[in-house]
Amino acid sequence: MRFEAMVRSALRRLFAVDGKMALERKIPLLDGRLHRVDEVGLYLHIPFCRQICPYCPYNKELYHADFAPRYSSAVMREIDVYAGLLNGLPVTSFYIGGGTPTTMLRSGIEAILDHAQRSLNVRCGIHMESHPNDLSVDNLSLMRSLGIEHLSIGVEALQEHHLRTLHRPYSVAEVKASVRRAVNSGFKCVNADIMFALPGQTCQELEEAGNTLLELGVDQVAAYPLFTFPYTNWARVATRDNHRFNALQKRRMLAVLESLLYDAGFRRTSVWAFTRPGVPEYCSVTVPLYIGLGASGASYLRDVFYVNTFNVREYTQALEAGRMAIALSLELSMSMQIAGWLYWRIYQTRIDKSSFQRRFGLDFDRVYGRYASLLQALGLARNESEQIVLTDRGAYWLHVLQDLFSTDYVSKLWGTSWQNPWPERVVL
Repeated sequence: MRFEAMVRSALRRLFAVDGKMALERKIPLLDGRLHRVDEVGLYLHIPFCRQICPYCPYNKELYHADFAPRYSSAVMREIDVYAGLLNGLPVTSFYIGGGTPTTMLRSGIEAILDHAQRSLNVRCGIHMESHPNDLSVDNLSLMRSLGIEHLSIGVEALQEHHLRTLHRPYSVAEVKASVRRAVNSGFKCVNADIMFALPGQTCQELEEAGNTLLELGVDQVAAYPLFTFPYTNWARVATRDNHRFNALQKRRMLAVLESLLYDAGFRRTSVWAFTRPGVPEYCSVTVPLYIGLGASGASYLRDVFYVNTFNVREYTQALEAGRMAIALSLELSMSMQIAGWLYWRIYQTRIDKSSFQRRFGLDFDRVYGRYASLLQALGLARNESEQIVLTDRGAYWLHVLQDLFSTDYVSKLWGTSWQNPWPERVVL
């Protein structure tokens, strides 16, 4: 714990993040900030699931068909607010996450997407998460008709005993059939999420799962270790049964998939994702500035970060009463903006120097050149003229350091927001 605290302190000094960051119960003024933005992304949160998975850290609740249309109407009211503020600004990235977005097929998501297309200047296809049990032929056809071009499937595991451990409600045969249907449905990219560092999992099992996904023809594989957040049910199980892999063990497991996917011609497109050549990657919001819609939707507009209330009914009631559902906001200093920008570029495994110059008016080499040189010397990065490209080792170990910096922040913000719909202050 002392070592982790030292690393967090060093990272804060590196990014010049002084003192504690405090989100406060305040709705920021948005109009002037949006005038300084060239393009924006949209994130839509669907907080409903048919069951609650014990490891999932995201904001969710059980799906109720009678409430879903009401939530849909609230989101459309929020879109109306932003339509006036954006005033035709191009929306160049649109991501739907959850929860389980496919729970709302035929119970409100169609109305939300139609309203967004009519009200906003949407110039992109949609990326959406899905559950294997929702991928019938009819549902896949409906999703394609809604403008969903990039689909992610929460496969998670491809051995029966691991599916049982994770409480996933399908068999290996069923999830393989769902993936096969999706791959054959005409999406630009079909991503499969797979988890590693599961209790008792072996490298051979992981290799078998990777080979199965390749045989099924997926365009992208996103391989995540089983994270443990302190406010989830899984945290208690992992602590009780000692179900934890250390960072070196996780690195060895990820290397198994790296080797397999590189041999198949895939390229690395983020710390955890690998994409088939010639296929546009499936990813979350792809532009640096974005607006979050729905309960727990988070927004980042250059010099301000804010988040909606996590409570689904409080969110809905606020919009029905004509109020924004913003629960907390944080004004961002220039050093905080730079830290956030670098965090996500490291996650993408590439730092574009000219983009840094355009965004902040600073020369990257002058500000961070000595750190880039150190990463090169350690074999963690390559300097490719206008880009710093992380090696496989660099992508993994730098993200491990990022987690030391960020996981504590996420746990405080999300944990508090789950307990209190309208917290007065959250100190990170």
